[in-house]
Amino acid sequence: MDNLLDLSRLQSGTARARSQRVSLDEILWPALQLVPRDRVRVQADESLPLLTTDPGLVERALGNVVENAIKYTPEETKIVIMARRAPSSTLTDSPTGDMIEIRVVDHGPGVTDEAKERMFDSFQQLGDRRRAGGLGLGLAVARGFVEAVGGSLQAKDTPGGGLTMVLTIPVAPSAVGDRVG
Repeated sequence: MDNLLDLSRLQSGTARARSQRVSLDEILWPALQLVPRDRVRVQADESLPLLTTDPGLVERALGNVVENAIKYTPEETKIVIMARRAPSSTLTDSPTGDMIEIRVVDHGPGVTDEAKERMFDSFQQLGDRRRAGGLGLGLAVARGFVEAVGGSLQAKDTPGGGLTMVLTIPVAPSAVGDRVG
């Protein structure tokens, strides 16, 4: 139900980002609150600068991406969340030219190249099979929220099989070079 309401906010243009300076920890741990800890491993660069973002929107986006990864990954496999500065070759239109990259890596079935963009459409699920507890809105909402804060969300292949979701979020303009921690 939350994703349906969020999608309607995105489509009507009422999902506006309220940017503030926050650390990744202020977003990451609340996003993982409903995820079983034994299913996730976090590898974050401790020297990441502050972000300029709407923490609520990014938290929801990251939570949706992780929940989706858990749905499609075998129970005995961990989801790995990696955070680092985005390589300069992947930067988008960040006002500072500096982004944080969050990768959510799974070793599930993966998706075809043709399905990688389609999976962000509303009411889409892998192979269009309905899974318990979902309408196929989570990734559409996640991408909408990430784009609302000036970032991007893309699907890539995981080496060895699976899917890696790559979120990029802008660094705080005055925080370039600043460190948190």
